[in-house]
Amino acid sequence: MYHPDYLVQLSQISDQAVKELEPMFDDLPTTPYADGQYRLRRYSIVHCHDGALRQMAHHTFVQSEAINQHQGGVIRNFEELSPSVLHSEGLFELCRLFRDNNELDAQQDIEIHQMRVITLNDITPVSPEGIHQDGFDHIAIAAIDRKNVQGGEILVYRDKCERPFFSLAMDKGEVALLDDHAVWHNANPIRPLNPAEHGHMDLFVLTAKVH
Repeated sequence: MYHPDYLVQLSQISDQAVKELEPMFDDLPTTPYADGQYRLRRYSIVHCHDGALRQMAHHTFVQSEAINQHQGGVIRNFEELSPSVLHSEGLFELCRLFRDNNELDAQQDIEIHQMRVITLNDITPVSPEGIHQDGFDHIAIAAIDRKNVQGGEILVYRDKCERPFFSLAMDKGEVALLDDHAVWHNANPIRPLNPAEHGHMDLFVLTAKVH
């Protein structure tokens, strides 16, 4: 079992990458799952090598009930990331950062969740499963945009029953890398700054389980 030499590590993608990726969240679909009306999502698996991303065959996504008490055991079938996102320089930069910081080889599966969390009424959970681990070796959470929202801070814990030792309202382009074996994570709910308008928070979540 591989452990990186960090619990939490902060990094950054370029302003150019953020600018390219920002408009690519407007067509994310709702899904039929428990969180599908407010956590819009696409999902793909890629390899990152030779200066580009190579898309792997389509897979469903499932987590055990031990890992995810909110939707554990539910086989979720998400639409793939759009070709414009998969072939973007911005996503390649993010995946390369994830690969290099975790010393992953070129044939490593990298699972990518592209998500928009939208405010429904007042308070909307960003992480409805609560304090959790995802069942991978490596996780990265990349903030791309937030509009008319407050809250949504990432929270990291040494133990599920303790208070978080790390909390951050992530700015555009910030990337938080986590050792999923050593720490637990969560996020605060979001609410609209202006209740008369919807707000949203856009992010990528990358995961890898080392071969």
